[in-house]
Amino acid sequence: MAGDRDEVTPRLGRIRSKGGQSYLPKVLKAAQKAGGLKTSASKGRGWSRGRGAGIAAVTAGGRLRGPSARRVVVKTRYTKLAGKGVRAARAHLRYLQRDGVTPDRQAGQLYDRSGDQADGRAFMDRAAEDPLQFRLIVSAEDGDKYADLKPLTRRFMAQVEKDLGTGLDWVAVDHHNTGHPHTHIVIRGRDENGKDLVIARDYIKDGMRDRLEALVTLDLGPRTQREIDLARWQEVDQARLTSLDRHLVRTMSVERIVGTDELDQKNRAVLTGRLTKLQAFGLAEHLGQGLWRLAEHFDTTLRDMGERGDIIKSLHRELALKGMSRATEESVIHRVAQDRTDAGPLVGRVIKRGLLDGEGDRHFLMIDGVDGKVHWIDIGQADRTRPLADDALVRVEFRRAEIKQADRTIVAVAGANGGSYDVAAHLNHDQSATEAFAETHVRRLEAIRRTTGGVERSDTGSFTIPESYLQTALTYEEKRLQQAPVSVDLVSPIPLARLPEYNGATWLDRELVEPSVSVAEAGFGKELTDALRQRQVWLLQEELAFEFDGEIRPISGLLSHLETRDLTAASDRLVKETGLTYRPAKVGDRVEGQLRQSLHLPSGKFAVVEHGKEFTLVPWRPVLENHLGKTVSGIYRDEGINWSIARGRGVGIS
Repeated sequence: MAGDRDEVTPRLGRIRSKGGQSYLPKVLKAAQKAGGLKTSASKGRGWSRGRGAGIAAVTAGGRLRGPSARRVVVKTRYTKLAGKGVRAARAHLRYLQRDGVTPDRQAGQLYDRSGDQADGRAFMDRAAEDPLQFRLIVSAEDGDKYADLKPLTRRFMAQVEKDLGTGLDWVAVDHHNTGHPHTHIVIRGRDENGKDLVIARDYIKDGMRDRLEALVTLDLGPRTQREIDLARWQEVDQARLTSLDRHLVRTMSVERIVGTDELDQKNRAVLTGRLTKLQAFGLAEHLGQGLWRLAEHFDTTLRDMGERGDIIKSLHRELALKGMSRATEESVIHRVAQDRTDAGPLVGRVIKRGLLDGEGDRHFLMIDGVDGKVHWIDIGQADRTRPLADDALVRVEFRRAEIKQADRTIVAVAGANGGSYDVAAHLNHDQSATEAFAETHVRRLEAIRRTTGGVERSDTGSFTIPESYLQTALTYEEKRLQQAPVSVDLVSPIPLARLPEYNGATWLDRELVEPSVSVAEAGFGKELTDALRQRQVWLLQEELAFEFDGEIRPISGLLSHLETRDLTAASDRLVKETGLTYRPAKVGDRVEGQLRQSLHLPSGKFAVVEHGKEFTLVPWRPVLENHLGKTVSGIYRDEGINWSIARGRGVGIS
């Protein structure tokens, strides 16, 4: 009978039964009779909505699981593809392949139901109009016993399709670059009929895991008692949150006291061993007579220890893979919440950029710093930082959540207007303010309202500003900090090894003219010092530097001279590529045309502006971001160009 229930594949729709009991309650009732189904599970909002709801009901409550089942993990999330979502999803798929590593250290390869080489670009082209995308990470504790994970993934996805009652368009890639082999699966947000794919929450939460667990248990057989005991004893010394710790959380009193005499005989020895280890970690205290007191939030501390341990292991792996000798015990980890520091800007070489958690869009950077240390940095949402190549040189600045001056202005205006803010009140409060300036405050308030709910907006458009507004604004900034905790600027797209003899203005030249970083005589700092000496020799050979009192000094105007060389070489390349004529821009010239592309050179970032059969290279400004293809114009001045950017048929000042 249990096997028959496992095959139930309900198809839920809008049709309502007339008078009789609907199908889903019948399934729930039958499952409850069979035992193990918790009635509280059906109370969650959306529990019975979407495909797989009936299957989730049958497998809920752990009825299909037991201690002998093979342990698996299925992490599932979805991401919306509207707006910039498609571009971010394409980048996510590329990073999955780049981070994917085979057992023999080869690059990862996408596959699907029918082949071992799936086309990621074609997959994303099909998904371009989808509302969302599902992302799964699936892994088995004993995944290393599989010579190849692809057959398991295909069987798992076939079962998911059967449970959901529809074919799915999916691709996957296997990762063998951590302690546990795992698979990333990306599923389109449409069913086989092109309709929105809606999956029941309980199927996502429990059903998928149950199905994978059953497959792995079928393949490898149930865990023997010896395997179960061995796995538990292996957890005793682990510097991470384990199943033993979760057992202690369930067992301890309100005062966090655990009595070993009260533990069942089967688990007493292994749990006592774990308590002894927790004492060594400073997370437990032996009170005598078999009583132990656990530290407050000890489980959170263990989870944090596990995360740090995983990061350090990943640093070891990446450094070993690239043949880099660094003292990893001096590595610095920068996470948004746990490891915030008052450190100044960090300059160094990109060792690797990758997915932070695999399932989301957060990325990390590994940086070989000029301070001689290796840094691991959580850089937040992927689309907040431009693509970076390995070995590029970057400057990382750590952002902080701070109350803005606009928030203080809002409080001042509201204080003079009975606790209410609107544009009219602002203009009345500050006679020098413009309407456009006041509107920026309205946009900020609306963003804070949508994000935190801490302010209210009336039908007339005015905002009620509570006394706690500044704290609300700070909370808003902290949420933004989670998305973009750092700013990452490209110092040089060209690796350090190529800079000493580069015929253009480089970061090395800027450091020789005006040093901005403190350099250690170890690691990348030593490499930088050597490169600076080599650059000085090259500058002497090019008569761009001279010796004075035993020192090598750059000539006056060195950077401008080298930038001209760089632009000349870059323009020559573009002339060959495009067939257009290069027209250099001088201070005072009017630059106008179509913004074709941005160009990253060691001398800096430049805009390529095309006009008729000519093009011009001018320094890039942030206002040009997201305006490629538009008509731009402005006067070239010493301080740069104040661009006007065409919007529709008109022209707006930016």
